[in-house]
Amino acid sequence: MTIDPKTLEELKISLLAEKDRLERDLEKIARPIDKRDGEYETNFERIGEDKDDNATEVEQYADNLPVETALENNLKDVIGALFKMEKGTYGLCENCQQEIDIERLKINPSAKTCIKCK
Repeated sequence: MTIDPKTLEELKISLLAEKDRLERDLEKIARPIDKRDGEYETNFERIGEDKDDNATEVEQYADNLPVETALENNLKDVIGALFKMEKGTYGLCENCQQEIDIERLKINPSAKTCIKCK
């Protein structure tokens, strides 16, 4: 089974929309280092120099870091899926090289593996 062009285009549109959403969400708490690769660096507001201000800055950074990491990982998956579309390898499981079920791709267009290898 190969993905028909109409479905492939729908999946691409979905991936591009997800990429835009993830980038917008990331830019609220991080600054881009390399947008092509989905690399961001968590940032925090510089409040002041006293101990209380520093504690607030550390707390804000600690709150933002895991969110930034999760969003960045999702963005990298989306960028990878778009790259695979360009290469013509989209929809193949990274582990067993079998085709990923189209229903799985419709639910999660950036899926890297088939259900069996998940």
